Amino acid sequence: MTTTIQSSTLAVPPPKAIPSHVAIIMDGNGRWANQRFLPRVAGHSKGVDTVKTIVQECASYGIKYLTLFAFSTENWRRPSHEVTFLMRLFFKVLKLQVSLIHKNNVKLVIVGDLSAFPEPIRKNAAQAQQLTENNTGLVLTIAANYGGRWDILNAMRLAYENNPDILPENMTEEWLSPYLSMSYAPEPDLFIRTGGEQRVSNFLIWQLAYTEMYYTPIFWPDFDQQAFADALTWYRFRERRFGQTGHQLLESQIVKNA
Repeated sequence: MTTTIQSSTLAVPPPKAIPSHVAIIMDGNGRWANQRFLPRVAGHSKGVDTVKTIVQECASYGIKYLTLFAFSTENWRRPSHEVTFLMRLFFKVLKLQVSLIHKNNVKLVIVGDLSAFPEPIRKNAAQAQQLTENNTGLVLTIAANYGGRWDILNAMRLAYENNPDILPENMTEEWLSPYLSMSYAPEPDLFIRTGGEQRVSNFLIWQLAYTEMYYTPIFWPDFDQQAFADALTWYRFRERRFGQTGHQLLESQIVKNA
């Protein structure tokens, strides 16, 4: 019996100096506030300014996809007053910033289980996505009440509902991928986590299989244009092999440039 081994990455993307897709865990808001003897929620408010900065930077660099981890399925474990504040902040940002997002030709997509959010937030999220759905610039994805394990399980359920007669041997990556939350985007080229922690925390665990991981001690509210440029410089010098050898990559580049 012959066993077919499938790669975790269905297609090897061509090497690029600038990533097509950047995914970010915006960590360190609370610790940024604590260092300044401010309430933790002040860090979250300040972090919104950084979001605006990085969205602008991605557009200026020609990055096509930016995905931000705004609220995880585990964040419900935080103190209730902080969760309430985050809900209100999310609602406020959606309400006040969507016009600017639309004006800048940014397409907004929100992924995650939004059924847990209050109805006004769900309504504003739907309206914001509808307003920007035909924009052709940066695709800004906000992961809210999102978890990587939830994403895979949800995709499995959806795939089975649409293919109830599927045989186990036909359950391939190609079969499942269209049902994942971010099936519209390529896998991230660069993952950034601010705040010093070095883990993915249940974020895009399917999609990050071959992503370059960049960790920085800088808290999210302080992650400015220079910090982002430093991350892109680090990425530029990475050798992305996708299971190949460095020699194979060099040969392919020679053939390409011949």
